[in-house]
Amino acid sequence: MDNAAPLSIVRRMETETDIVIAGGGLNGCTLALALASAGFQVTLVDPLAKSARGGDAFDGRSYALSIASTRVLSALGVWSALKAEAQPILDIKVTDGRAGEGPSPFMLEFDHAEIEEGPMGHMVEDRHLRPALLDALDAAGVTQLDGRSVQAETPGMSGITVTLEDGQTLSAALLVGADGKKSGVARRAGIRRMEWSYDQTALVCAIAHEKPHESTAHQFFMPPGPLAILPLKGNRASIVWTEETSRAAEIQAMDDASYLDVLRPRFGDFLGEISLAGARFTYPLGLSLAERFVSERIALLGDAAHAVHPIAGQGLNAGLKDVAALAEVVTDARRRGEDIGQTDVLERYQRWRRFDTASLALATDTFNRLFSNDNSALRLIRDIGLGVTNALPGLRRSFIREAAGLTGDLPRLARGKTL
Repeated sequence: MDNAAPLSIVRRMETETDIVIAGGGLNGCTLALALASAGFQVTLVDPLAKSARGGDAFDGRSYALSIASTRVLSALGVWSALKAEAQPILDIKVTDGRAGEGPSPFMLEFDHAEIEEGPMGHMVEDRHLRPALLDALDAAGVTQLDGRSVQAETPGMSGITVTLEDGQTLSAALLVGADGKKSGVARRAGIRRMEWSYDQTALVCAIAHEKPHESTAHQFFMPPGPLAILPLKGNRASIVWTEETSRAAEIQAMDDASYLDVLRPRFGDFLGEISLAGARFTYPLGLSLAERFVSERIALLGDAAHAVHPIAGQGLNAGLKDVAALAEVVTDARRRGEDIGQTDVLERYQRWRRFDTASLALATDTFNRLFSNDNSALRLIRDIGLGVTNALPGLRRSFIREAAGLTGDLPRLARGKTL
């Protein structure tokens, strides 16, 4: 009799589910929604309280979504709630130069009219995207355990037991680590990472500007790193501005007026007078690639699997491709009567995504090293490269399709189809 009460408490704290997702960021939420749409019982565990995961106030955070990413959101029924607030990207201009001197005469320009699918992408503010996903999760009945984190997991032949910090245990077939670059799921599974710092920091903010942006995104390469100017609704733009880490810390410590004084010579005057619109953030930049994306009854996605330089704006887009691929692999496996957590099933996901993400990591690393310097020989090479690429429509079109996420073996969701 003495053991009866403790045993009943333990039983009440055990919960069965099909899949546990550690991490309630954009990738984790989208995966939960995709799996729920395919009929899985999903439990989403996030350290943040739900009230802290979305809000109406504009804080400057925005995302460049490729065509493939908008198709994923459309297939999951989320894009219809976002489209009116999304800013299409119709033109992209890439230039090279130094702050205060203006760009070189060699420019690479991408025009959405060169592909049949429409705008090359859309800018979506975090204050719209995150709440839309959370509302969709509520409507889909996804179990969300907020304000808690996964502390341990024990894989076995028939499933995996996941232990939360409050002692609750979850029994599932699969655990997905969507818990960022410092993924606890990956660390506890013994998955090592190839990683290094660029000694660069991204200064992120939003600005209001005097003249219309004409739905054009700009990428201006300077010796310390690139400056991306990405159009938002109205006369506003999202800024991702890369500096050496020590200099970035000095700039971030400035008041708003001094911050803008440093930005203006880099930004130029082509959009007229500028002012800050929202909060200012900084993010250290580096490359981090997990040596493998799966382990026993565990799969990683998004930054937990790969984190790359934002030079091409593909971080979230790569994560959403992971989401689409993993959701398709486990859905098809279940339809065939397979155990979705078995290693041979999860390796299909790894084979699908590993090469693509490794190629993206290599490309962003190479471009950053090529453009983030003031070497005169390299500057001549890259300027000629920009000019030659701009003069070759076929090559330019291939770059557009790659940036839009339209190349390679696309999962069904990334083609706008349901699971």
